[in-house]
Amino acid sequence: MLVGVFADAHDHADNVRRAVRFFNESGVGLVLFAGDLVSPLVVPPLRKLHCPLVACWGDNDGNRVGIEGGMRIVGPVGEPPLCVTAPDGTRFLLCHQLSEVREHLREALPPEEGGPQVVVYAHTHRHAVAKDAAGRLMVNPGECGGWVSRTPSVAVVETVSLEAKIIPLPQMGPAVVIEPV
Repeated sequence: MLVGVFADAHDHADNVRRAVRFFNESGVGLVLFAGDLVSPLVVPPLRKLHCPLVACWGDNDGNRVGIEGGMRIVGPVGEPPLCVTAPDGTRFLLCHQLSEVREHLREALPPEEGGPQVVVYAHTHRHAVAKDAAGRLMVNPGECGGWVSRTPSVAVVETVSLEAKIIPLPQMGPAVVIEPV
């Protein structure tokens, strides 16, 4: 099964549309969002997803009431960390900041004994894929918005092999520089 992963949209509605299009074209069966939609502006494009979506809050989600209202017809959004079981049984731990779950991971059962198999996190705006000492797949999809790095990205997790790929979205142009007068 393929699971789409993205985070840190920061109101970049065009890149959210690109992510949704990519996830739909790739045939993912679930999408996980690891925080920082920021406002309800980016919720409408999520309605076009062809699969369920589960999201957690980030540290920059300002209008939570508005986001929750829009997400009612898209999918659940909750306080991290969230435990999510994919339709094929793969166990995900979803959060925005890895620091939110470090202690939990130290005490969690290893994947082979029922603990999380995949940890999805964000916040740094830098994509990363690695395995931790317990063998969990650790996935940071990078930033969907692209405002910090100018190189927006999403990720796809293959649940049978427990591997992930970072997928670049179209690169953004150079940032605007305003010179002081």
